[in-house]
Parts: sequence; C-alpha cells; structure tokens
Amino acid sequence: MSDSTYTPPKVWKWDNQSGGKFTSINRPIAGPTHDKALPVGKHPLQLYSLATPNGVKVTVMLEELLERGIREAEYDAWPIRILDGDQFGSGFVDANPNSKIPAMVDHSMDPPQRIFESGSILLYLADKFGAFIPEDVAGRTECLSWLFWQMGSAPLLGGGFGHFYAYAPESYEYPINRYAMEVKRQLDVLNRQLAEHTYIAGEEYTIADMAIWAWYGALVKNKVYDAAEFLEAHTYTHVVRWAEMIAKRPAVRRGRIVNRTWGEPDQQLHERHDASDFELRTQDKLETAE
Repeated sequence: MSDSTYTPPKVWKWDNQSGGKFTSINRPIAGPTHDKALPVGKHPLQLYSLATPNGVKVTVMLEELLERGIREAEYDAWPIRILDGDQFGSGFVDANPNSKIPAMVDHSMDPPQRIFESGSILLYLADKFGAFIPEDVAGRTECLSWLFWQMGSAPLLGGGFGHFYAYAPESYEYPINRYAMEVKRQLDVLNRQLAEHTYIAGEEYTIADMAIWAWYGALVKNKVYDAAEFLEAHTYTHVVRWAEMIAKRPAVRRGRIVNRTWGEPDQQLHERHDASDFELRTQDKLETAE
C-alpha cells in the first residue's frame, strides 16, 4: 500500500511541531532560548555533551588519550540534556552556535578556544596531543577521508533511517525503504574496507575508527534503533568483527558511559570529573549511597 501523498505549499510555514520523539526540541531558528551559563570544572578541557553516538566519539577519544598516559587530556564532562533544551542555553550557544552536542572549550589558552562538531573535536584533540592520527601524509589523508566519510554518511543513518524507522510518529514505507537501502550500502562500503584492513584506515587504530564505531558499531550490535535484524547486520561479518574488537578496549568501555543518562544504572556516568568517577560515581553507586 502506498503512502498518502503531500503537496507542499508555495511557502513553508512553521505552523506546528514536527519530529516525532524529538518534536519538542526541533525549530527552524537558531540562537538561545534562555540565559544559562555553562559550568566549568578543574581541568583545562571542558566537554558539554550527551552519550549519543556523536558524544561517544569524543569521550572515547579522551579516554583513549588518558589510557595512553597523556595526563594533559584530563577533562570534565557535563551532561547536556537535549530533551530538556539545555543546548539552547546562552552559554552552550556561545560554545556551539549550532546548538548540537558535543561542544568543548579548551581553557589551556587565553582566550579559551571553543570547538564544536564531533569530527572537528576529534581532529583538534588528535593534533593537540599528537595521537591517533598518522603522521605521514598518505596515512593522515586516508584517516581524514574516512573521518569525513562518517560525518557525511551518518546523517543519512541517523536523521534519515533512524528517524523514520524508530522515531517518526507514523511509519511510512517509502522513506524507510529509501534510507534502509542507503544504510545497507554504507555497511557494504565498510565491510569491503574492513575485509582488507584491521582498522578503518589501515592497520592503525585512529580517530576514524572512533568516529565510525560510535555509529556503525552500535548499529550492527543492535545498540541503536533496534534495527540489526531488519538490516541483516550479522551478514556484514567484517564490520561485526571490527565492532566487537573496538568494544573490548578499556577506554571505549569507559568512554561510552560518560554523560549517559539512560539504560542500566552501572552504565550511566552522568558527569565525569576524575578517573575515579568510573568506580565511585556511576548511577548504581550513587543510588546505593542515597
């Protein structure tokens, strides 16, 4: 059965909310809705985020830097509850005029440097600390090509497939089929690349892996959209192999729970200010202490 058709007006008007699960935070204008300063902790790096795939990219990177012994990468992570509209506070808009998580402010310089867009933050940290990005031109270029592949492809997975398959107020065959086809094509791209390489950009673990794993690793392991069966994710065997390998890394296990405010209590660390927080301040520990 075909979906009902829609004839667009000559001029679009914002007459009612739209966006399914996220309708309360969607609007056609930018800028702050209220005054609210951002908190600042004790470390130079201040992260304002949530444990969505885009947020996980950055917390994994920070934990990987610390795992490597780079103590200057210590950071404070503050939750931005997007369903409550925290991203529209004046302080957050100053950090990211696009009002999307994650955003970071580096206070190691004067004036502090803001960095927004997850791919930009990954690249900033890789260059700042000289880690998880190849030094040679060919290797760096390959890594950045895959990083930007993710930045261009994931919106079709999230805002396209994920929205219409999991979040839209009604299910429609055409957009689900259209975006499912594209996501399967993307998985095939990754599967072919990983058939010949240990990691996304070659034999070295890089920021490209962190960026892509947060989205596509979660997808094939059924951590987002509950769509692994629908997409036959198990057939992309090289992606599954890579996703499981990345998930076992200690820094990844830590990074994926930072700023997480849902799920099992022991997998939620709402704020992160010290390495000991993973042992002392996950939600199960806080609830037990109350």
